[in-house]
Amino acid sequence: MRLEIIKKNLSITEFSVLEVLYNKGKQTIQLIGNSILISSGSMTYVIDKLEQRGLLNRSACPDDRRVIHVTLTDEGIDLMKEIMPKHQELVDYMLGSLNDDEAEIMVKLLKKISKRVKS
Repeated sequence: MRLEIIKKNLSITEFSVLEVLYNKGKQTIQLIGNSILISSGSMTYVIDKLEQRGLLNRSACPDDRRVIHVTLTDEGIDLMKEIMPKHQELVDYMLGSLNDDEAEIMVKLLKKISKRVKS
C-alpha cells in the first residue's frame, strides 16, 4: 500500500485527507483535521497542495462564510477508487492476524482513544 501512495506521489497525510473525503463525503477543514489529528495550519497546506493537483475542491458554506467545505473532484474520486481496494487488502491482511478476542479489545481501545481525541 505504501508503494501505491508513493507511486501516486502522495504523502500519508495527503492520502488520509483524501480517504476521509472518500469515505465521508463533503467535510469542513476542521472536521478533516479532527479526523486525522493534524493542526489547522498543516491542514490548510495539505488542502492547498491537493487542490492544486485537482484532487479536491473548496467551497464556502452558504450559511456561514467562515466555514469552508471540501469535496473530492472526479479526478480525486477516480484516484481513490484505484487506491482504496489495495489499502483495504492491506488493512484486512494486518488485522487478519488478530483472533476475535484481540480484535474486540482493539476496537474498544480505539473507541476509548477516539473519545479522548474528540473531547
